[in-house]
Amino acid sequence: MDERFHAFERTVEDWHWWYRGRRAILDATMAGLGLDPARARVLDVGCGTGGSAPVLARWGRVVALDRRQQSFALAMDRPYAHRVVGEADRLPFADGAFDAVVALDILEHLDDDAAGAREIRRVLKPGGAAVVFVPALSILWGQNDDFSHHKRRYTAAGLRRTLAAGGLRPGPAGYFNLLLFLPTLLARLAERVAPRAVGDFEYRREPSWINEVLARTFALELPVLRRRPLPLGTSAWCVARRIDDRSSG
Repeated sequence: MDERFHAFERTVEDWHWWYRGRRAILDATMAGLGLDPARARVLDVGCGTGGSAPVLARWGRVVALDRRQQSFALAMDRPYAHRVVGEADRLPFADGAFDAVVALDILEHLDDDAAGAREIRRVLKPGGAAVVFVPALSILWGQNDDFSHHKRRYTAAGLRRTLAAGGLRPGPAGYFNLLLFLPTLLARLAERVAPRAVGDFEYRREPSWINEVLARTFALELPVLRRRPLPLGTSAWCVARRIDDRSSG
């Protein structure tokens, strides 16, 4: 990821409609994992500037991992128990160290995403859960993908295959941000014609009334997501488990 993105992310992630909506979906997903918050150990892989930490801290003792020390300098006020510098495809933790591993928009950065999935499985306890969000659908490829050094975007089925290739057992999977899918697609098509105009809009550093409209629109999906996966969206997600042969019988 371009190092400049972390400074931008820290500026906007508390109020930006995208981060607000993703945190709400993450919280609902974590609520379904059956964790004991008093005992659970949770790993936030590629934590960035820690925007998800307040949600994750409600569900256990959270360890943050990022590849750059500079990220932690921008996230010292986040409620992490520990901060560790390391790579997502070579996690510096013992086997079976965590009850849950969260990887939010991380696998798309890796040259070998299946290797990242294998590492997630390795550090999970048997029966532990992986919560994985990734950008969806190659038709939505845009400036943000280039700026963030993404290698790929995913279908929900492709994400499940990647996690299965890493030895995890994929469970529920689907998409989110359906209501804003068409505007996002139109914006991606427009930025290919006028990249500067669209880019300036996407990287605003101050909240506006448009941000609030988008946040409320995104929030309309949450009650539906609690009942069933969505068939389309700008992001794909999957919950997968480490199920060892000896623990499945």
